[in-house]
Amino acid sequence: MNDKNIYDIQAYKKFSEELKRVLQGPNIKPVSLKWLEPRAKDTGFQTKYGSYGWRSAISSRIAPKTVYLGTEPVQLTHPSEQQKNIIAQAPEELDKVLHLLRTMPFYLIRRRMGENRVFNPYCNLVVSQADLINHRIGYMWGTTMFKPEKNSKKRPGPEFTMIHIPEEHPLKQQVLALPEHNINIALGTDYMGEDKKGFLRQAMWSADSQGMLGLHAGTKKVTALGKDGKLKNYGVFLFGLTATGKSTWSCHQLGLDHSKGEKTLVTQDDICFLRKNGSALGSENNFFVKTDVEEEYQEAMYNSLIDKSALYENVMIKANGEPDFLDESLTANGRAVIQRKKLRVKIKGKMVNIFSDSINLPPIEELDGLIFAFITRRNTIMSFAQELTPAQAVLAYLWGESTHSYASQPAKAGETVRIVGTDPFIVGSRAKKVNRLYEILMTLSSNYPDKLKCMQYNTGGMGEIIETSQENGKKKKKLVRKVKRIPISLMARIQRGDVRGTNQYEKGRLGTRQIVSAEGQSLDEWDPRKYYSEDEIQEYIHKLVQGRREFTQQVAEEGLRDEVIWAAERSFRIDKKGKKSQVYLDKEAENQEQTEKKKKRFESKTRPKRGGFWRR
Repeated sequence: MNDKNIYDIQAYKKFSEELKRVLQGPNIKPVSLKWLEPRAKDTGFQTKYGSYGWRSAISSRIAPKTVYLGTEPVQLTHPSEQQKNIIAQAPEELDKVLHLLRTMPFYLIRRRMGENRVFNPYCNLVVSQADLINHRIGYMWGTTMFKPEKNSKKRPGPEFTMIHIPEEHPLKQQVLALPEHNINIALGTDYMGEDKKGFLRQAMWSADSQGMLGLHAGTKKVTALGKDGKLKNYGVFLFGLTATGKSTWSCHQLGLDHSKGEKTLVTQDDICFLRKNGSALGSENNFFVKTDVEEEYQEAMYNSLIDKSALYENVMIKANGEPDFLDESLTANGRAVIQRKKLRVKIKGKMVNIFSDSINLPPIEELDGLIFAFITRRNTIMSFAQELTPAQAVLAYLWGESTHSYASQPAKAGETVRIVGTDPFIVGSRAKKVNRLYEILMTLSSNYPDKLKCMQYNTGGMGEIIETSQENGKKKKKLVRKVKRIPISLMARIQRGDVRGTNQYEKGRLGTRQIVSAEGQSLDEWDPRKYYSEDEIQEYIHKLVQGRREFTQQVAEEGLRDEVIWAAERSFRIDKKGKKSQVYLDKEAENQEQTEKKKKRFESKTRPKRGGFWRR
C-alpha cells in the first residue's frame, strides 16, 4: 500500500465538523479551574509542604504512537509500521471518539495560551470524568495556562481543542493530531504531559503558518555589566534536549553581582514563538518541569517545588508526606507544575524573585544584544563553549545533538542523538523549520551585526573512553575511563563572562571559535590533548562529522535551502578522513546542469542568422 493512500482527508474533515456539534451535548460540562481544584485534590496525596501529588498509570508521552492526520504538509515523513497502522485505522477510531463523546460524562475547561495581542491560542480541553481521578488532569494542565478573557475580541486566538479519554483500551493507545483542524486527541493514556504538548505542538505549527517560528527553547533576560562598566540588557534563547541542563541554566544566576544591578530573570522554560524582529512570544503562565533537582545546583527550581502551590505527577512521596525528588525507583520521569512566580533564590540572606514580569522577550532593537545558546552534552573532545556564526547556529539547530550517558543508558552510552531544533514536536517538514531560522538569523545579523550572538555550550565533560565489543552477537559496552565533568561553577563563569564580554576565544578544531579563558581563568587543563592522542581526537571528529553528514542528508530530502547545505559541507572539512556528502554532490551536479542549460540558451539567443558570422 502506498503510504499516501492510508490518509483519509475527507474523514478528518467530517470528524471536525461533527465534533463542533457533539461538544454542545448535555453530557459535556463546562467547568473552571476553581471547580476542578477541590475535586482534583480529593484524589491526591498531600505533602508536608501542603502541595499535592498524584500518580498516572502512563508516566511519559507515547511518542511512538503519535501520528499527524491531514494533507501532505503535516504528514509524518518516515512513519513506523505501528504509526502506519494507526493512521490506516484512524477513521474508525475517530468515529469511536464521537460515540464516546456522545455517551460518557466529560468536563471542558477553557484556558488561554500566551500574554500578548498578536498570538493567543484559546485552548479547550475536554476530559472524560468517568474516573474521578481524571479531574487532576484538567486541574494540573489548566494551572499552566492563563484565564481567558470574557471579551475574546481583545486577543486574536486561534481556537484549539484537545480530547482526552484515558479509558480507551490499552491496545488502542494512541495520540491523533489533526493540525489543519486545530484538534488533538489522546487515547488510552492518563499522562497530563500529552495535553501540555498537544496544545503547544499545535501552537508551534500554527505560529509557523503565520510567519513566526515555534521553538522548543527556554528564554530569559540577563542584565550584566559590559566592558565599559555600564549595564547591558540581553535576551537569551536556550535550546537543549532532555538532561542537557536547559531548565538549570534558564534559572541559574551565573554568579552575577545583584548589588550592581546584574541579574537573570526567567521568562519561559519550554516553548516560545520567535518573530522576525527577534522578539519571542511566551506560551505558558506556569511550568511543567522534571523534578530530579538538587537544591545546591537548581535553587530556584527547588524552592518552587517545595512551595505549597506545587502539583506533583509521579514524584516519590514518602509516608510522612516528604517528596523525594531524586528517588526514581518507580519512574524516571517525575514531573511537577510549578508557579513561575515562586522561582526564588537566596541572595545575601534574602529571598529574591527571579521571574520576569513578562513571559515575552522584546525585539532586538530594544535590547543591547540577543543570544541564541545551544546546549549539548558531550563527554569526549568538545569545548565547553564555542562562538558560532549565524550560519553555524543554523547548523547547531539543524543537528540538535547530544549524547546518551553511561550512567542513564549504558546500552546506548556515547551514541549521539539528533533532533532538529531539539524539538520532537515538529509537524511536517523539519527542513522548513531550519530554513525559517536561517532567514530570521541572517536578517537579524544583517540589520544588527553587533547585537546578535550565537553560542554552543557543552554541559557534559571531557576524557570519557567507552570500548564497544561483540559478545554472543550482541553489542557490549565497557566504560574504560569516566568522564571528567565540567563543574557547575565553571559553566556559570563561562556564561557570565560571555554576557560581560570578558571571555577569550580562538579558532578551534571543530571549525568554530572555542573558549580559551573564562573571565581570566585559563582552560588549558581541559585541552583534549591531555586526555587523548592525536589519532584518537581525529577519530572522534571523523565519527562526529560522519553522523552529521548522514543526518543532514536525511533532512535535506525534506527541502533544505542550498545555503544550509553549503554551510554544512564547509563544516565537514574539519574531518581529514571525510569525502563530500552525496547531497552536496547531487547539488553540484544539479547546478552544473543548470549552468549548461543557461549557457545553451544564451548561445541560441546570440547566434547570428544564416549568412552571418557563424555561416562564414
